[in-house]
Amino acid sequence: MNAIVVIGASAGGVEPLKGIVASLPGACLASIFVVEHIGDHQSNLPILLALAGSLPATFATDHGSIEAGHIYVAPPDHHMLVRPSQIRLSRSPKVHFTRPAIDPLFVSAAEAYGRRVLGIVLSGTGSDAAKGLRSIWENGGAVLVQDPKEAAEPSMPLAALEEVPAAVCLPISGLVRFIVAFSARHGSLPGNLSL
Repeated sequence: MNAIVVIGASAGGVEPLKGIVASLPGACLASIFVVEHIGDHQSNLPILLALAGSLPATFATDHGSIEAGHIYVAPPDHHMLVRPSQIRLSRSPKVHFTRPAIDPLFVSAAEAYGRRVLGIVLSGTGSDAAKGLRSIWENGGAVLVQDPKEAAEPSMPLAALEEVPAAVCLPISGLVRFIVAFSARHGSLPGNLSL
């Protein structure tokens, strides 16, 4: 099983997300899951991410399989969760006043994949992702936070750092290097990058 990378973004998070995707090598075989706070509004985020980089990006589908080298985006008005080898979508109650929310994805990934999970919190308002990041940390995964000084909206990164002080705080360029190294460590990429 390849690395599982889960990314949470809210206000101000789309540009850094596109920057990350644009910098990932085409050989990256991590499975990447993205939640942006879009509520029930239409979104073209999969198209933006597919155009930004070399990896395919689509909205996740319920009971969909998990493929290496693919970006899955939570569709409007649905929480996205991961189970062993499968994606699940849910319209369960809103979390942090939103659906999709980041915490359900992060917690489900931590429970299903443990040390193979890399959680990343990008720009956004509020505290969604903080509890989920803690769950990833407690289950042996790696946790990253966009440098709040670089984030357009620092509330979400700051809340994550308060909840998980051990989280690694990096600018976008550093986040990309960490993703590549983490993926290599879990057999997704050739190379000798180390964490």
